[in-house]
Amino acid sequence: MRAIIFDFFGTLTDPAAEAGRRASFAATAAALGVPADDFWREMAASFPERIVGRYGDTRETLRAIAKQCGADPAEADLDAAVVAQRAGAELVRPPRPGVLELLDRLRADGFRLGLISDCSSELYEAWPQTPYAPRIDAAVFSWREGCRKPDPRLYATASARLGVAPAECWYVGDGGSREHDGARRAGMRPVLVTNAAHPDAAAFRSDPDTYTPDVVIADLDELPAVIRS
Repeated sequence: MRAIIFDFFGTLTDPAAEAGRRASFAATAAALGVPADDFWREMAASFPERIVGRYGDTRETLRAIAKQCGADPAEADLDAAVVAQRAGAELVRPPRPGVLELLDRLRADGFRLGLISDCSSELYEAWPQTPYAPRIDAAVFSWREGCRKPDPRLYATASARLGVAPAECWYVGDGGSREHDGARRAGMRPVLVTNAAHPDAAAFRSDPDTYTPDVVIADLDELPAVIRS
């Protein structure tokens, strides 16, 4: 095994931060002049299309969602909403405790590190400035690729960019979006992180996997022992 490909939200990020996802939209809704509950509802409903880029970048997404909420924001209001939305997005992606050190250790051990994330425009746009970016050799984003997990193209793209055959890749994630079944079908070795200490985080996973991998760990800090064995 020469590479490890990670999911992002709830895997590399702190699962506890998921509880603040709805609140993170409040300032954006205020900037757009729409009720927070309406904004949350429309953002949630549009998630499947937003994460494959059908709404465009963050600015165009917010313009479209505002119209779906019955508003027609001025350009200055959109400016403020984009700032608020990016700030809110940052609040739900803090690193899981110890994860940056873990990534550094895995790279030092010779592993190539990849990422496959079902994400909207905010993560893609902010990625180069995140603390994760310099530690990941190949990042694949659904928003940029135009497809979501478990689409086989995402896994093939990640392994190709890493220069590692799928059979030589671990895939590590918390189980949303049928990601482990996709990894298995792609020929990778999946690892489920249950986030047992964060049971509420599961409420924010979309399309949970019905396939359970052979390898299951409660927290990401157990991963080094798994890959050594």
